[in-house]
Amino acid sequence: MFKLADRLNQLPPYLFAELDKMKQQAKAKGVDIIDLGVGDPDLPTPKPIIERLYQAAKAAENHRYPSYTGMLQFRTAAADWCERRFGIRLNPQTEVLSLIGSKEGIAHIPLAFVNPVDVVLAPNPGYPVYHASTVLAGGEIYSMPLLRENGYLPDFSAIDERILKRAKLMFLNYPNNPTAAVADEQFFKAAILLAHKYNIIICHDAAYSEIAYDGYKVPSILQYDGAKEVAVEFHSLSKTFNMTGWRIGFVVGNKEVISGLGQVKTNVDSGIFQAVQYAGIEALSNQATAVEESIAIYQKRRDVLVDGLQKLGIKLEKPQAAFYVWFEVPEGYDSTGFTAHLLKEAGIMTTPGVGFGEYGEGYVRMTLTVDVDRLHEAVGRLETVLK
Repeated sequence: MFKLADRLNQLPPYLFAELDKMKQQAKAKGVDIIDLGVGDPDLPTPKPIIERLYQAAKAAENHRYPSYTGMLQFRTAAADWCERRFGIRLNPQTEVLSLIGSKEGIAHIPLAFVNPVDVVLAPNPGYPVYHASTVLAGGEIYSMPLLRENGYLPDFSAIDERILKRAKLMFLNYPNNPTAAVADEQFFKAAILLAHKYNIIICHDAAYSEIAYDGYKVPSILQYDGAKEVAVEFHSLSKTFNMTGWRIGFVVGNKEVISGLGQVKTNVDSGIFQAVQYAGIEALSNQATAVEESIAIYQKRRDVLVDGLQKLGIKLEKPQAAFYVWFEVPEGYDSTGFTAHLLKEAGIMTTPGVGFGEYGEGYVRMTLTVDVDRLHEAVGRLETVLK
């Protein structure tokens, strides 16, 4: 028998792998599952992006090793997109780094900056990779509770100064997964001030920045004074352009942090297939209309699901952004029990809040990544189960 490294024993089973196992077991029993569990867009990748990939894949020069940092053309397209979208000016050579999806960059950045004595501040509930990447780097996680009464924003004043003095990184994520909460200028400015005072690197996960409703425009932390001195921001083409399987994203911001992450990447990966980078250039440069069309579809789905849940007596507000719906489970259940109950009795797959951390207990997350007809059907099944 081969013994796993101790660091792996500190990691819980990856949430979505466990959910997939539950789903497959139900399918094997013949259950017609409405999967509202994993946030994987069901909408197709826009055709011009696919065509750009096809043409680039035929070019022999793209079959060789790509640049470790990403093609300058792709990084320039990312910088130009950030300037158009947020008014941020970036040097594509030093302040932009391509990623094999934003998850990869988030997972690797603690390896560049965190030592065993260092603390990483992370939202709880939060994307599980923040915790896992800290453990793998040998750091100590400090959970920042995201509570409903605080608008699912961390309370920086509640963090002990002794923790802040040991903190090396702080993960933030708005629009938020799993709560779908958003953050405003006041919050980001407070985070920047805190980071300056205690010399903390802010790692802002902005994977859902383009999925927003009712005309709301999500801000970037890098829009605010002093941010570039302490912060980097992770962006993903996955959710914005329905490219989850393509594995391409980028990180922008502080050039020293970008350089540190780049040093890790040159030692652990060989970059992104250049044909995929050309497809990414097409997405960032020409596909704003396609994004608007996706948002309109998600907004209709949001309205169907949230209105239906509210009519069933579930208390929640319509999210302004992201494609998640987060709500408290009925009395008498914990989040895992309610998830199992819905799967067994209604064939509905959800995500238990506790899978995102202990402060997610008592909640479940649903996604908007199935069509309107199935969402209507899901509400009907819920009505039967919740009577």
